[in-house]
Amino acid sequence: MKTLSMKELDALRSISTPTVSNAIESFKVRPQSEGFMSGEIKCIFPDMGVMVGYACTGVMMASWPDKKREEPLDFRMWGHILQIPAPRVAVIQDIDQPPCIGSLWGDVNANMHKALGCVGVVTNGGVRDLDEVHELGFHFFAAQVIPSHAYDHLVDVGNPVKVGGLVVNPGDLIHADKHGVVVIPCEIASEVAEAARKIEEGERELTNLCKSPDFTVEKLKDGVKKLWGVGL
Repeated sequence: MKTLSMKELDALRSISTPTVSNAIESFKVRPQSEGFMSGEIKCIFPDMGVMVGYACTGVMMASWPDKKREEPLDFRMWGHILQIPAPRVAVIQDIDQPPCIGSLWGDVNANMHKALGCVGVVTNGGVRDLDEVHELGFHFFAAQVIPSHAYDHLVDVGNPVKVGGLVVNPGDLIHADKHGVVVIPCEIASEVAEAARKIEEGERELTNLCKSPDFTVEKLKDGVKKLWGVGL
């Protein structure tokens, strides 16, 4: 598995998720309607900025107690996490129907996963203990905020999961902020930050034109053609 350098990861952290999404589109490696989670998955701590990390995957439920096991799947999850390069993001699918019956994610689990090198979690389930987790600096992206853990437990670890309509594989590179969650294709990951910078420059020229006293529709058409290669 090819990973990015700290410099490359820092560059991605300096860019918003919509800009990263725009940059990915410029490589034409997937349809523009794919690769991002639906609005079901909300950023719980928008003031914490951008989260970047490699996906560690699991499946949970909370509607009834776990079956008797020699050891909980949490132990296997921790081993799976340590096999994924840091920084890590837990991506957890809640399979209860409906989801969010109980929260797997609160103060204690956030502390344990931060100690394991995770910077946050993305889940279609619920989260809780917001004050404590925010103080910890651990990102929460979730469908709901709920008060109880109910019978929360993992039922699978280390396989592809589907969260917010998006299939996420172990090791996928996650980029997320207050706008939502995107997976960056590994084959272009090292090039996305530079592509995003060029797109931002072009967009800045276009918005400056729109604010300029010299604005004309003809200049706008030329600017759009230069930026996107299309006319109005």
